Amino acid sequence: MKTAQANGARIAYRIDGPEGAPAVMLSNSLMSTHAMWDPQVAALTERFRVLRYDTRGHGRSEVTPGPYTIELLADDAAALVEATGLGAVHFVGLSMGGMIGQQLAVRHPRRVLSLSLCDTASEMPPRSMWEGRFETARRQGIAGLVDSTIQRWFVPSFIAREPDAIAWVRSMILETTPEGYIACASAVRDMSQTHILRQIRVPTQVIVGRDDPACTLAASQLLHAEIAGSTLHVIDDAAHLSNIEKPEQFTRLLLDFLTAQAAAAPPR
Repeated sequence: MKTAQANGARIAYRIDGPEGAPAVMLSNSLMSTHAMWDPQVAALTERFRVLRYDTRGHGRSEVTPGPYTIELLADDAAALVEATGLGAVHFVGLSMGGMIGQQLAVRHPRRVLSLSLCDTASEMPPRSMWEGRFETARRQGIAGLVDSTIQRWFVPSFIAREPDAIAWVRSMILETTPEGYIACASAVRDMSQTHILRQIRVPTQVIVGRDDPACTLAASQLLHAEIAGSTLHVIDDAAHLSNIEKPEQFTRLLLDFLTAQAAAAPPR
């Protein structure tokens, strides 16, 4: 991976796909890395220039002192787009990545051509839930959060039939430091951005696993209701990481939307 100084932090990223193709930026969830998008990369890079990165505090990106805010993380994304010379991107974010996307489209509208908001939300109560998780991370490290996270991220049938995928995700979670987790989770905890959704002007699709307990179907329905002209797709038998649980269906939704938006966008 390469690194860039973006908004005061060292951000790790990689770019794949043909030069000159429409640019797609993929933003990871809390407690994951750019690798969470591996199931989508082969299909996307046939048509698009794909920028993946590790959010500040995660993976190989710098863990700067926290707490962070979603606004800070959105400014990181905008600075990385500028540093890589991509100009404007079709932004795809899952969970925390989708929260970043909402802010990015409002704070830096010239950087965003379209939005795909996946298994995400505009509000994340209650605060007390996060304080308990932070205490676990401080006392036990990220290992103390792994099992409960896996249970939230996937439906039971997927956990039972895909042990290799679960082992891969488990190892990705364990790459996160307690400091990076708490700093980013603080941004998620403190987020309140339903009031900005009507300012989003770019074409937007919302994708959600029907059984997502973290960023619920109701949260996605709210995004759909508040973002003018948006579309909503619900993936059955999937929870929080629907791109991993149902990769073929998720990737098809993504490709169909991105292909249509790239065709409608002005040339780079």
